[in-house]
Amino acid sequence: MAARAAAVSPRAVAAAAAAGGGAAPPPPVVQYVVLRRDLWRGLGWPLGAVAAQACHAATAALWLSREDEVTRRYCEGPALDAMHKVVLEVKSEQQLVNLSEKLKDSGVVHKLWMEQPENIPTCLATKPYAKDDVAALFKKYNLCKDPIGPK
Repeated sequence: MAARAAAVSPRAVAAAAAAGGGAAPPPPVVQYVVLRRDLWRGLGWPLGAVAAQACHAATAALWLSREDEVTRRYCEGPALDAMHKVVLEVKSEQQLVNLSEKLKDSGVVHKLWMEQPENIPTCLATKPYAKDDVAALFKKYNLCKDPIGPK
C-alpha cells in the first residue's frame, strides 16, 4: 500500500484555508493502535500495564518502519508535534489475532505485540498510513473508551 501524504497540523490546514488555498488538504496520516478489552475488563490489568502494551506496539511499529518515507515524515520536524493515533479495542485475544491476519493479508505493515515471557498477544499497532488507505480495515472496531471503568 502506498501512503500518500505527511501529517498536516490543524493549524496548517486552517492557515491554507484562510489564505485561499484552493487545493484540498492531504488526508491525515494516522497510526492505528488496537488493544484487547478483555485485558482490563476480564483479566484485571491496571491502566499502566495496558498503556505500556500500546506504547510497546506503537514504538515497535515505528521502529520497524523507520526507513519508510511516510513514517519518517510522521516523526520529523513539525509533524512530531502533530501525530495522529486512533486507539481502538477488540473484545478478545482471538479477535486481535484475526485482525493481525487480516492486516497481513491486506499488506498493512504492523506489529502484533506479544507480552513476554507469557507470549500473550496484547496489542497491535500499524506503521503510519494515510488514513484513507487503511481506515476501511478498522471500521468495525470501536474506539477504546473507559479502559478501567466498570464492566
